[in-house]
Amino acid sequence: MSKTGKQSLRVVQFGIGPIGASTLRTVLSKGDAFEVVGAIDVDPAKVGRDAALVAGRDTPCGVKVRSDADAVLRETKPDVVLHTTSSFLDRMYDQLIVCARAGCNVVSSTEELSYPYHRHPRISQELDAAARENGVTLLGTGVNPGYAMDALALMATGVCNTVKSIRVRRVVDAGKRRLPLQMKVGAGLSEAKFNEKKATGTFGHIGLVESLYMVAEKLGWTLDRIDERLNPVISTKEVVTPYLTVESGQVAGIHHAAEGFVGERQVVSLDLKMYVGADDPVDAVTVVGDPPIDLAIRGGIFGDTATVAALINAAPLVRDARPGLVTVADIPLPRAYAAVD
Repeated sequence: MSKTGKQSLRVVQFGIGPIGASTLRTVLSKGDAFEVVGAIDVDPAKVGRDAALVAGRDTPCGVKVRSDADAVLRETKPDVVLHTTSSFLDRMYDQLIVCARAGCNVVSSTEELSYPYHRHPRISQELDAAARENGVTLLGTGVNPGYAMDALALMATGVCNTVKSIRVRRVVDAGKRRLPLQMKVGAGLSEAKFNEKKATGTFGHIGLVESLYMVAEKLGWTLDRIDERLNPVISTKEVVTPYLTVESGQVAGIHHAAEGFVGERQVVSLDLKMYVGADDPVDAVTVVGDPPIDLAIRGGIFGDTATVAALINAAPLVRDARPGLVTVADIPLPRAYAAVD
């Protein structure tokens, strides 16, 4: 039992990369609020080792990392699977189906799962059907998508009688983030190499369009069209991070924007700048409505820590949610869980 008298939440960590490792460390730090009953990863260097040691803790937890997801889930029967493997839903489909068929609720950091209905309509239907059939809930969340540019924006409208338009602006200093994120935004690339990677369609920030559709549809707007732009931010100075150096003239990161229109009227605008050396990081929401809202988080939300928190804090909400594929707009208001000292 936890200190609140409630049963500990039984969790399996699925994927122990940088975010998965941080998630597992945080769960293990929360005492008896959680019980880690399994850990899954396909990396041969991790399989067979104690999960806590793989995650970077000094003390073992007694749970070995295994590669057979189906066996782990059926043997351990967790309340929630914390799933942190990849951004792209079509690559994660089989993993999510295994979880659903094993009767496991899932909180996933897969960005395309946050609002998958437009990009992946068939997969969305199949995941929803599998979840309902097995009485479980599947949720994609994190800091962005999952909070900063969608849930926070929707919450800002909660005291508005009318909403004419909404704009979300996010500036992130990628130099303070983990190496995979710095690489994902192209830090250190030439502009030509950036454009090559951009042409693959799998480069840059994943999830911005998902956030756009979530905000629009939950506010009742049916979008006639969207405009999306992904451009490099070119550094005007040398920037040194703990992992790499960006020279003046090289790519420092991305400027990614998406706008949604009803007819010719722009109703939703999402503007993300994520680059090393960014000045004045901020997360801001501007609502044109009655009353108007002008919300700004100075210094911005530190994404790596916030992503982990979003996953963990959603776990008890997903355990108690209706079966099916859901979004952060379908579950109760996100709030800290087992976080009070």
